[in-house]
Amino acid sequence: MVTAPRRSTPTVSTLAVNGALVVAAVYFLLPLVWVLVAATKSPGDLFSTFGLWFSDGPQAWSNLVGLFTESDGIFSRWVVNSIVYSGFGALVATIISAACGYAIAKFLFPAREMLFSLILGGVLVPATVIALPLYFLLNSVGLTGTYWAVLLPSMVSPFGVYLARIHANASVPDEVVEAARLDGAGDLRIFAAIATRMMSPALVTIFLFQFVTIWNNYLLPLVMLNDTQTFPVTLGLTLWNSQTQRDPMFYQLVVTGSAVSAVLLVVLMIALQRFWRADLTSGASKG
Repeated sequence: MVTAPRRSTPTVSTLAVNGALVVAAVYFLLPLVWVLVAATKSPGDLFSTFGLWFSDGPQAWSNLVGLFTESDGIFSRWVVNSIVYSGFGALVATIISAACGYAIAKFLFPAREMLFSLILGGVLVPATVIALPLYFLLNSVGLTGTYWAVLLPSMVSPFGVYLARIHANASVPDEVVEAARLDGAGDLRIFAAIATRMMSPALVTIFLFQFVTIWNNYLLPLVMLNDTQTFPVTLGLTLWNSQTQRDPMFYQLVVTGSAVSAVLLVVLMIALQRFWRADLTSGASKG
């Protein structure tokens, strides 16, 4: 006689963990829901209706039109600037992090661990501490006020180097590297053609982390930039927010712009989610 398998009842710890995850999800999603709902309201309904539900007369399209036509479409320029800063900065930071992490993981050289500790120490340095020295450094070479003043500091990610080293140790077997060397491949080719493919989940993670960090960065552009044509979205929306006392209509522009910025990041996360696979190296050293 075959008996049906027993269904395991959830333990107290499982329920506690699931409950904590639900609370965390609500905590992180609630502001996103609020800003998306608020972006559909008129300036009057923004303060007179319930924040988490739509008003009787939603006007999402007219809010978007007003957002992208204000000040001769300056918001579109800010979005493009943010994409350039975040995309190019994150791409270069990912390449540098991957190369540094792989080199520290697979090559033996003097003071390797000391160098890695110094790089990892960069994670602990607050951005506010290095903002002013960076300004004086870049101002001495005439780069302040330009795109490079934001791009150059964004191309370095100490956390990315740490994550790349950990993932290179775990996902790039030494046997594969040695076999490639026996076949005549150089170290640069091994890194570019073999290691980067095995490390791709970590590289996508580094890219996303750095992209979001640059996109949300406010302090660095505030210190470095003085022309509204070079502002990213964060600095541009802050500029508009400072004008709400003069003209309350800017409240709606700031809310709608924040919603557009959040949606762009969500779309990026969803588009790159399929690359997060931990089993890309399964069977790499078999056969």
